[in-house]
Amino acid sequence: MIAQHLPDPDFTASPARAHWFFRYKLYHIPFWIVYHYIWWVVALGNPVKVVEALFTTAVFKFLFYVVWQALAVYFNLYFLVPRYLEKGKYTQFLVLLLLTIVTTAALIVPGYYIGAWAAGKTLQEYYGPGNYAFFHMMLGGPLSSTVAATTFAMSIKLAKNWLQTRQRQQMLEKEKLETELNFLKYQFNPHFLFNSINSIFFLIHKNPDRASASLAKFSELLRHQLYECNDHQIPLNKEIAYLQNFIELEKLRQNDNLEVIFEVDQHFSRQPGIAPFVLMTFMENAFKHVSRHSHELNWIHGNLRLANTSLTFNLSNSVSEERNQEVVHYGGIGLKNVRRRLDLIYPGKY
Repeated sequence: MIAQHLPDPDFTASPARAHWFFRYKLYHIPFWIVYHYIWWVVALGNPVKVVEALFTTAVFKFLFYVVWQALAVYFNLYFLVPRYLEKGKYTQFLVLLLLTIVTTAALIVPGYYIGAWAAGKTLQEYYGPGNYAFFHMMLGGPLSSTVAATTFAMSIKLAKNWLQTRQRQQMLEKEKLETELNFLKYQFNPHFLFNSINSIFFLIHKNPDRASASLAKFSELLRHQLYECNDHQIPLNKEIAYLQNFIELEKLRQNDNLEVIFEVDQHFSRQPGIAPFVLMTFMENAFKHVSRHSHELNWIHGNLRLANTSLTFNLSNSVSEERNQEVVHYGGIGLKNVRRRLDLIYPGKY
């Protein structure tokens, strides 16, 4: 912890301190000082006169502008925008934003009084003739300056978010192509295809009805893989149907002493979307790494439920000691790919 030292001027020589400096956004302090200096230069028309004023009691008025407007901007960006604007509560957002601006302008006015008081003068003597009623002063410079600072900060924030969203979208496009290729190459592999076809072939003579049902599931699986998963998001019920079809086909290839229980809460008030194949890797891993005991039950248990916009997917399987060690030491790329896709599609929300 770096509490008793100021950050080094050379941050490259002290990355921990640089991280501390940027984590707490201390670099915003000089930004706000420069911003208000420029604002005063525009208002007074003389940069030298502004510098001279900062070495007098007028600095109190300057500090009131800097501190209160910075707090108003951060309150708007980190509380009002995510809680109201981003959730479509536009009326509440506008009302609270207006209240924030008016309150901030009112809190700046005492800086005028303190500056004159510290100089031992009245407002008229210090600032010149004029109307110095509290509300008249508030509706002048403090209000317009606060509106400008809030608008300027929101413009920067929205532009930054737009650029980040665009970059993330480009990365998603690239990741989607790589995922589709990897899925075809590694996940939905010929081994699975041939085994499924062989299992259905043997069922045709043994149990024609079951073979027909399995063939329909196999067809749905291929259709989903080739045609229905090309969008960034698909309806959740299609992803669930894909999982269930995959389970039924895998059960054809397994021994009779494998118990598979997959429960789904189908009572959704609406049909949400989900990125395709996010859940599939976990189900494949469950079948891949499930135990192969011949004299005791092997099992795969899972459930999926949706509460508001939060999806919970639980999955577990029995393992043998040897296979468990194999998973720990020789894990594949499937989970890494899933984590990477979640980072891109649901950053900070999973």
